[in-house]
Parts: sequence; C-alpha cells; structure tokens
Amino acid sequence: MAGRALVLGGGGVTGVAWELGILAGLAEAGLDLTEADLFVGTSAGSVVAAQVTGPTPLEELYERQLASAGTELAAKLGVVQILRWGVAALRSRDERAAMARIGAMALKTKTIGEEERKAVIASRLTSHEWPAKRLVITAVSVDGEFVTFDKDSGVSIVDAVAASCAVPTVWPPVTINGTRYMDGGMRSPMNADLAKGYDQVVVIAPTIAAFRRSQSMSAQLARLGDGVRSVVLAPDAAAKSAIGTNVLDPSRRAPAARAGRKQATDALDSVAKVWKD
Repeated sequence: MAGRALVLGGGGVTGVAWELGILAGLAEAGLDLTEADLFVGTSAGSVVAAQVTGPTPLEELYERQLASAGTELAAKLGVVQILRWGVAALRSRDERAAMARIGAMALKTKTIGEEERKAVIASRLTSHEWPAKRLVITAVSVDGEFVTFDKDSGVSIVDAVAASCAVPTVWPPVTINGTRYMDGGMRSPMNADLAKGYDQVVVIAPTIAAFRRSQSMSAQLARLGDGVRSVVLAPDAAAKSAIGTNVLDPSRRAPAARAGRKQATDALDSVAKVWKD
C-alpha cells in the first residue's frame, strides 16, 4: 500500500496547540500535510487528527488555539504521575500486563465524570462525524489491550477521541460497549508503527519517550520496513519553553501554537524531502 501517512502523537492540550501550529506553518509555506492518505491519532494527536480531517479550515483551527482558554478545566500532569506509570509498566515484561497495571490505577482514581469529560472533547471537535479520509485513533483498555477505532468500528468519533485522551489518574476511563478505555499513549506516545504499508511517513509528536524499548520511536520506525521515507518532528527548545512543565494547562495553548508555527519554518526542508514525490 503506497501513500503518505501523518502520525500525530500525544502531549496534552499544549500538544494539540503545538501540532496545529506546526501544520499551519507548513501549510502556509506550501506543504499541506492534511492531504495525507492515512492519519494516525493518539491522545492529543487524536484531537488534531479528527479536527484536520473535518470541514474546518486548518487556519481557523490554529486561530482557535490563540483564543482565551476561558473556563476550560485545567489539570496537572507532572513528573510524579509519569514516573508512577513508568514503574507500573516496567514491573512486568508482558506489555499487556504492564498496561493493565496502569489501567488498575486509572480505575482507582477519583476524577470528574465520564459525561462531563466527553462534553469537553465534543466541544473541541468541529465535526462529530467520521471523515471520508482514513483516520485511525488509538486507545488501550483498562485490562491492557491496545485497540484502534476508525469509521468502520461502530464507535462514535467523540467516544473514540475521548478514550484516546483519557489520561490515567487524571481523566476517567471511557466506556465503549461495556469496556473501559484509557489513553492510547500508554502503549506509545506515537504509535507510528500503525503507518506500516505507507512509504512516506511524517510523525509530529510532542512527546517521543516510550516506557518500553520495543515501543521506542526507533523501534516503531524500524517496523515500517525498508525503503520507507520518514521524519519525526518533536518540540525544539523554544517550543519546549512555550509549552512549559504542565502539558494540561490550557493557558499555555497560545504560546505553544505560536512556537509550533515558528518551528515549522526550520522543519520545512526535512518534511518536504519525505512528503514530496
């Protein structure tokens, strides 16, 4: 299967903003990645993938990130929580068992209600219909099974994105057909190996560190096969500073978006070498 794939990784509300900044900046320079044949979205990347495959122009999506965060609920994701995930994951050699440990933590943690959280996700999507373009959204069940949702899965796109964004111990796992799901980033912040079969792959990922070596960026890119052209964009120093230490802080969206757009200028040549025929 030849074609171009755009992989959008996880990274909180600031990750959404930074990714849209990157995409808007590249498009302004004449490189429109929303023309991809496949979109893979994980966590924050699922929001962006659902947005850019919908009817709203990319520039408008970018401008929305510059608006005031208003009354949007802020949350905290710090080093301590990430270390807890890492410790839980590394206590088992089996990947599914490791993710199930994180799922157990998610179930035990008191958070806001599922419906309240899904309403937030729904408000971020400018369309609640699956796009005609091929879009794959990742999630992990609380018992450790890695899953993907698409327009043929029978799952609403709002539920799929909400599941992919269900950061364990921060937001509630999302119930779909009787099973509860959490953030797709618990397997990998990128899940770039889902682009296997495509020969031009661009990965835009606010976070590229994986808990397990088998899901590292290099390991996932290796699984794409020989002859695949790929490039990975992660935040540069200026973007990291703009994003700050809490990726779930809505007040950092605008700085993150602007930093992404500025970074796109430096990334243009490397992305064009992969994207253009």
